[in-house]
Order: sequence, then structure tokens, then C-alpha cells
Amino acid sequence: MNALDAKVALVTGGGSGLGREIVERFVAQGARVGVLERDSAKAENLSAGLGSAVAVTVGDVRSARDNEAAVARTVDAFGPLDVFIGNAGVWDFGASLVDIPIDTLGCAFDDLYGINVKGYLLGARAAVDALRSSRGVMIFTLSNAAFLPGGGGPLYTSSKHAIVGLIRQLAYELEGQVRVNGVAPGLMPTDLRGLPSLGQDAVSLGDLIGEQLDGAGTAGVRSAGDYVMGYVLLASSGARVTNGAIFEMHGMLSAPARQPVPPVADVPAHG
Repeated sequence: MNALDAKVALVTGGGSGLGREIVERFVAQGARVGVLERDSAKAENLSAGLGSAVAVTVGDVRSARDNEAAVARTVDAFGPLDVFIGNAGVWDFGASLVDIPIDTLGCAFDDLYGINVKGYLLGARAAVDALRSSRGVMIFTLSNAAFLPGGGGPLYTSSKHAIVGLIRQLAYELEGQVRVNGVAPGLMPTDLRGLPSLGQDAVSLGDLIGEQLDGAGTAGVRSAGDYVMGYVLLASSGARVTNGAIFEMHGMLSAPARQPVPPVADVPAHG
């Protein structure tokens, strides 16, 4: 018997990286999975690879309608929703406060918080009624930056701290109805992108690790698949009394050493 037999889940940002690993592991554990993915090519690849085990909605986590459409498509395809996983995200490549021009800072904030925080809120709101009916669970992706400095710049780090608060508040509001938990993975080579407003969107975290940390065998660097069992456990009936918890899987007891990061691009000011 698999840990997630007959479970129905919805994962945002499930087309690549950690999200893709979550989707594939959930399917292997017996679940059927809906995905909200912005990139149509990644969506097509996911559907081709996993077939009828997934129901992919192409859309943007910053859109309330797209989140609602993903919930509806998942329920229509597979039945009552048991698990919502807020996972889509962007990074700031560690851009420091003084490295971001003040005329660009507001737009960069909107870019990052729109996905990393607003996207989670909208996804949770779209899924909550379905999860109440099934007594299901929400799981949010955090990072070492939710607990330690140095996992990003002030934009990314503060966004992940915000999700710690979101988990605790929703666990309080929905206690006895929907469990709300999180997983905080560590460094991994994925397609996590930077911010368009800072000219970083052509570079991924995987590119940075490959160039500066030599990809494999470096202390602190794991594969996305190393973190997925935390999501499986929280989604399973074995965690039915777990609420308001965050699995810190990043393995860091202190702030990570600072790594060189790409400079903020010379971008036009945003009013």
C-alpha cells in the first residue's frame, strides 16, 4: 500500500524543479495530481510524461481566476481535493538592499511578493472550501531563508518569513478543518528563476550552482528529490494530527556562507 493511495493533490509550479519532483513522487505514491503551471511548454511536458495521472492548468498563481480554475479542473478530473501545495516561487539571487536602485525596488517587491506570497494566499483561498470538505491539508514551500539570513536578499528572505506567519495564522484559523504545514528545503540545482525587474529572469539557481558550486558533491547542495518525502508525510494520514508545523529539511544550523551572486542588471527605473 502506498502512502498517498486515492489522495488528490494540487501543486503550483509543478512543471520543473522541486514542484516536478513533488508531482512525480505523489503519483508514484498513489495520488492523482492537478498542477498550476505558468509555462505552457513545461505543462505539455508534464502531461506527456505522466498522462492521465495529472491534470495540468496553464495559468499564473497571481491570478485568482487561474487558481480557481486549477482547483476546479483537479476536482473535475479526480474528485474531492485532499492536498494543496503552494510551491511556485522566484528568487532574488541574494540582491542586497543597497544593490537595488530605489526606483526599481518597488517593482522588484511586486514581482517577488506577487508570486511568493500573494500566489500562496490566492491558492489557499481557492482551495480552502474543497479542503474543508475533505478535512485535507495545505503544505507550503519555504526555505532555509525562512529561518536564517543569507539564503537570499531582503526581498526573498522577508517573503519566506511571511509564509511562516501565514502557516501559523491559517493553522489557527482552520484548526479542526484543514491542517496547514510547511517544508523548508535547502540549496538545490533547479530552474528557480530571478526577477524580471532586476534583469535576472534569464538565469536560474541551477545555473548559479553549476557555475559557482560545481553542481554536485558540494556541502549543502542536494537534489530536489531529497526533500520530497517531507511533503509525502505531511500529505499522508500518518500526519493527521500535525498542524502548524514546518519541517526544516535544509540541514543548516547557522547562516550559510555568502556566495558571489550576479549583479543586478542595469534596468530602467520603474515609477
